[in-house]
Amino acid sequence: MAIVVIGGHSRSVGKTSVVAGLISALQEYDWTAVKITQYGHGVCSANGALCDCPTADHTWAISEEKDRKGESDTSRFLLAGAARSLWVRTEQGRLAEAMPALRRRLDQSRHVIVESNSVLKFLRPDLYLTVLDPQTEDFKTSAREFLDRAAAVILHEASRNSSAWQAVSLKPVADRPVFRITPPPYVTPEIVEFVRTRIRERVTEN
Repeated sequence: MAIVVIGGHSRSVGKTSVVAGLISALQEYDWTAVKITQYGHGVCSANGALCDCPTADHTWAISEEKDRKGESDTSRFLLAGAARSLWVRTEQGRLAEAMPALRRRLDQSRHVIVESNSVLKFLRPDLYLTVLDPQTEDFKTSAREFLDRAAAVILHEASRNSSAWQAVSLKPVADRPVFRITPPPYVTPEIVEFVRTRIRERVTEN
């Protein structure tokens, strides 16, 4: 089983679109797709609604998507061709509690693709790609922490000569391949071939 992780420095930079694009382009790998969401205080992990849960029962939840209409991110993964699609929800900083159950759910998967940065604390994927848009100012702590583990960068082309970032260094990925995109689409043939090659290498090694 190969594990691919797609991260990014902020919301709305195209992480979900990259995952869906890779699933669609590489359907032969029979993907189990996973989206991980960590909520702040006062949001229930069971359903994403506002709450003041008094017990530890709602610190995390995992659900399997069945809707193939593409109206949610996990539904988009199924619409793109994923064999299964899971949504992991946890309180901020409590992803570790959900990992044993997630690992059990992934045990029988052929290949796994995960949308997350923080999961890198608990998984060592065969490939981690990060999506960067310099015109989006926010730069998550988790994206900074794991930037040096990115095998390649997916960079928004239109913003490569201007940046809204403050005190953000890309030196950790200075020697990595950079795939420039002008959305849509979010996935180019070069990105697809890069991922396919890495998966083949992983399968050959095992």
